[in-house]
Amino acid sequence: MSLKIFSSRVLWKVLNHGVVTSSKPLRAGDAAAAAVGWRSVWGYHNIEKPRSQGPDRAANIRVVDLRSDVMAQPGPAMRQAMVKAVLEDDLMRGEEAVDELENITADMCQMEAALFVPSGTMGNLIAVMVHCRERGDEMIVGDRSHLHIYEQGGSAQIAGVHSVTATNLPDGTFDLDQLESKIRHDYPKPYYPRSRLICVENTHNIQGGRVLPLTFLQEVRALADRYGLSVHMDGARVMNAAVAQRVPPSTILQHTHTVMLSLCKGLGSPVGCMVAGPRDFISQAVRCRKALGGEILKAGILAAAGKLPLLEMVERLEEDHRNAKTFAEALLDCDPPLFAVDMAAVETNIVRFHLQEPSLSPSEFCARMGQVGEGEEAALGQGIEVLMLSHFGNSVRAVWHLGISPEDTQLAIQKMQFVASQFLEEKVRGQ
Repeated sequence: MSLKIFSSRVLWKVLNHGVVTSSKPLRAGDAAAAAVGWRSVWGYHNIEKPRSQGPDRAANIRVVDLRSDVMAQPGPAMRQAMVKAVLEDDLMRGEEAVDELENITADMCQMEAALFVPSGTMGNLIAVMVHCRERGDEMIVGDRSHLHIYEQGGSAQIAGVHSVTATNLPDGTFDLDQLESKIRHDYPKPYYPRSRLICVENTHNIQGGRVLPLTFLQEVRALADRYGLSVHMDGARVMNAAVAQRVPPSTILQHTHTVMLSLCKGLGSPVGCMVAGPRDFISQAVRCRKALGGEILKAGILAAAGKLPLLEMVERLEEDHRNAKTFAEALLDCDPPLFAVDMAAVETNIVRFHLQEPSLSPSEFCARMGQVGEGEEAALGQGIEVLMLSHFGNSVRAVWHLGISPEDTQLAIQKMQFVASQFLEEKVRGQ
């Protein structure tokens, strides 16, 4: 047996791991979904997810993973597309598949060209490197932006670009007067860096998935044009923003010069992001990607996984938004009130909330949600583990995605109510 045939068969088994057919009849809701192709094609991968069965573990445990939308798993159709790419791929065909993915992205963004990169962090870094090519260049970023907080300072560490921060307001925007005050007006005096770039984030992660208003983006672009700066959008979740605002992504991106958008968050691809912008920008981005080690040979399997959600999964994001809002409303309905959540801020697939009780920390709440408590199976009929993250500003973050169905959302609500009641009973007993 040749190595090529052996590798293809192994990959076939890996990619199809966990794809299980069922002889159980569909419920009415499932049948309707299957008729339009959602559940039958993509499925949900968190509805019945058994945990490892040790001697001291209950067998009847359900897991709802709300830590991040990067936890979304490829559905059957995506896995089949990847398998087909493995069996057919060679170097040239892989390049053709990536070209097709890049052309689809550029068309959706209404930009001249696009580039496939392994990660959003690399995509943002590439954009900074291309926009800020000279030593002493500076970019303006939000003080709560992902690019500033969670990307290891790569713009300084690797690209040698200085950053200055503007204060992110609760909706993810900036005060425009403050933003303008951050622009250096004294270049080429030798004392100052040169302002080159303004970076915005849409949707805004730390601020709870907030969608940047189109009027704000228009004003930022006008300000940038006035001073000869570029605008880059960290649009890891820009498709969520487009669905929330009921506009095509190009309506949002007309106010930016470049964008990075993720394929592996709500869209459910296993890996990869896209960078889009003018053709000369992308030609320079190709060079930066190479220098950063981001060029992937025979990437047809990844392109196959990325193309499908762009073409078929964007509208599905609205279901994640509905599920997130359902959970947020349940938090507010908790009696006595234990949680604080701003419903106006729940615009997409992220719910960020605070605990009203000082003696219950976000980390302890997440720990309680993530383990099966005493008496839980008797009270709920099963054990439920809901995975969340203790987040920025002493809050808790929960994120909805392809792997979380409306049923999973109800399970998360039941678990939240159980944890709240158990905590309050313990508090009463301790008084």
